[in-house]
Amino acid sequence: MTDFQFVDALGPEKVLEIYDPATNLHAILVVDNVAAGPAIGGLRMAPDVSKQECFRLARAMTLKNAMAGLAHGGGKSVIAADPNMPESEKVRLVRAFAHAIKDVLDYIPGPDMGTNELYMAHVRDVTGRAVGLPVELGGIPLDEIGATGYGLSVALSIAAEFSNLDLDGSSIVVQGFGSVGQHAARFLAQQGARLVGVSDSRGARTCPDGFNLEKLLEHKRQGGGVADFSDGELIDSEELLAVPCDVWIPAARPDVIREDNVSRMNTKIVAQGANIPASPQAEQMLAGQGVLVIPDFVANAGGVICAAVEYHGGNQSQAMMTISDRISANVREMLERSATESLTPRAVATSIAHERVRSAMQYRHTG
Repeated sequence: MTDFQFVDALGPEKVLEIYDPATNLHAILVVDNVAAGPAIGGLRMAPDVSKQECFRLARAMTLKNAMAGLAHGGGKSVIAADPNMPESEKVRLVRAFAHAIKDVLDYIPGPDMGTNELYMAHVRDVTGRAVGLPVELGGIPLDEIGATGYGLSVALSIAAEFSNLDLDGSSIVVQGFGSVGQHAARFLAQQGARLVGVSDSRGARTCPDGFNLEKLLEHKRQGGGVADFSDGELIDSEELLAVPCDVWIPAARPDVIREDNVSRMNTKIVAQGANIPASPQAEQMLAGQGVLVIPDFVANAGGVICAAVEYHGGNQSQAMMTISDRISANVREMLERSATESLTPRAVATSIAHERVRSAMQYRHTG
């Protein structure tokens, strides 16, 4: 642990690095804090992950679960591999990972980038625990109902009140048009927003008058990418950052908004659909530019709220109602305190979440 720089009073509680030569598995698990209950956090698959990134994601889950008022701590796991590998090989790798963490009882895996409910079914088959399961196994279909994207739309509904922004007629950009980005665009379109910029792993496009969202969603369902969509203008993916809009939604990888590119942004609100999509320095610069940033662990908590409802035996309608209630209340409290205390929304939300975690920690290790 001497080379691991992200250690403080909250955690991490354990860091496990896994190698299995038989399956070529290299994975990392960080259980950050379990004072409130067993950690819930996604299993991510990507070729370029690190221990430091995994910790940052695990800490984001600790804060997210505390902010959402869940009886769970935070954790995260990553498998260093190409998620587009052949299905049989991917299942073998996920099952090998599940065997390796079988006895880590204070961590409950869920789906994340590169994994889905199918792989959570395999994890549960091996370990006896997982969230984001197929409906046939009692799961609530997180991606199908768009729990995280719905939570983003709820957060933006409240944030718009504090920014003198009417979502009806507003313009949005979505960086990362996967499950989270697609559903966020869909729910916001129901409130009158129009999608003027979009990207996925294959490319980026802009359309100032707004894309035909249903046409774009159908194109994606058919296996197409943004680059080969017929409408709008094809642009370099880096240029998406500079597309003028009212709301810019990062919904892909970490650290896409940095000190070296943040000055190019032309937006009023950044609603973080991805975890840790902006560096701390970039967020401070956005605040200096008068841009309202809704932090990741507040804005994108819909997925883990849904997962927790599932884990405790709730149903889809209960999950959506809980998402709306918790995220609305949290965003309103955060922005009201931000205004009165002259602090950034992240500073306020971090303070609230830390208070809740420290309060839960008082009840541990007392005997």
